[in-house]
Amino acid sequence: MRPFRLADSDLAALGAGRPSPGTLGLLRRARLSRHLLLLREARRAVPERLAWYDDLGALTPAAARTRIADPLVGLWSARVLAALRAGPETALGELPEPVGHLIRVTHSGRTLTVRLDDRGPLRHLLGLPPAERLAPTELAHWHDCLDAAWRILVTRHPTAAGILDGVLQVIVPARPDPLAEGVSATSAGAFGAVAMSAPATGTGLAVALLHETQHSVLNAVHGLFELVHPGGRLGYSPWREDPRPTFGILHGAYAFLAVARFWRTELRHDGATAPGRGAAAFEFARWRTAVHETAGRLLAGGELTAAGVRLVGALRDEVEPWLAEPVDPEVERLADLARADHHARWRLRNLTPSPGDLNALAGAWHAGRPAMPVESTVADGVRTIESSPRLRLIRAVLRGDTAGAEAGDPGDVACVRGSRRDALTSYQASLSKDRAHDAAWGGLALVSPHRALRRRPELVRAAALALPEADLAALADWLSHQDED
Repeated sequence: MRPFRLADSDLAALGAGRPSPGTLGLLRRARLSRHLLLLREARRAVPERLAWYDDLGALTPAAARTRIADPLVGLWSARVLAALRAGPETALGELPEPVGHLIRVTHSGRTLTVRLDDRGPLRHLLGLPPAERLAPTELAHWHDCLDAAWRILVTRHPTAAGILDGVLQVIVPARPDPLAEGVSATSAGAFGAVAMSAPATGTGLAVALLHETQHSVLNAVHGLFELVHPGGRLGYSPWREDPRPTFGILHGAYAFLAVARFWRTELRHDGATAPGRGAAAFEFARWRTAVHETAGRLLAGGELTAAGVRLVGALRDEVEPWLAEPVDPEVERLADLARADHHARWRLRNLTPSPGDLNALAGAWHAGRPAMPVESTVADGVRTIESSPRLRLIRAVLRGDTAGAEAGDPGDVACVRGSRRDALTSYQASLSKDRAHDAAWGGLALVSPHRALRRRPELVRAAALALPEADLAALADWLSHQDED
């Protein structure tokens, strides 16, 4: 067997989010080869039980190839092989049939064909609870949104449309999450399959599909060669509420490269309305910086392989010129605020100073000594989906929703409005009543003049709870003079 190879130039183009049709073809062939190898191992494990093999043999070679290449067959074959290795008496079941609704949308002579799978038995393996079988009105909504999404992509994002057409095969409708505007997921074992909740608009669907397609592409590349060394530490990802391994952080950066590029193009579109331009500018400003900073941390972290360094270097080089592109200053401020808000809330949720260090810190405070360095450890947390009240207010401002922009905690309203002094006073008042008020700590980290609160809010909160008699401003000032960890 000949190994699949990517030339350095192809890897660089892929890292920049611009894989060629030839590269996408290679990834599809590699995935087919993986499915074939999994099926071969399953056949060898129990040669007397081959109903699924007979099913494939009854098909024409072209039909068998198409069936084997199906994303859900990849999931099925990996599951079967794992079950056989666990116990040879495991029932194999039948090779999954491609079921669902075939949707075709065409614009400017370009056609996208997708299977909407609302009944297959393996839908739950994509990582989200599947929705119930679609009603006719729901199916029509999916069709309309996909038609609108394809029109947007073909008209204004032709390269992205080509990538989507070269990867996407199956969409599994998923149940919505009440805490999120929309949820979506992919599986490393199902190249070209996406699980997602029903989209609200064609634009939202276009962004979600580009985002998830990037995950499929990166998973396929990682199947050819390692991008990240095994092991490593959990760290911060600007797109998740929980700590993530290095490969998960890389996934986020790669997916949001496509998201930032989408909004960059939308921002330049002459037909965008004023509110639409504000939202596009916000998303572009928010994600271009997040992608660039994350790529820089990945390159400096020492956990990427040589191939990973090449890919992430190309990713950072792609987005770096975007940082100099002008965005309305107020929108830029809101984008900076949204990123800082996420980071502060993440630190408060996932980082914990050690009890021993806190005891020593309390002793130094009482003795009038300088604060010593305190290490915060990352908890291996369970994934959560949390909606930020400040982000909701920002979106209301961008929509021009005056009432919505004033509906919230007074400190949050002042913070989003840019009234730092009013916000600071409000958050301090909340904490004077309840020192464990996490939402107030998150807001205080955004407007405080103290470095420790801006950079390590989890430390100031822990110290304030350990020293209930201490003045918060004096404590934050004292901690701001400690050595950096």
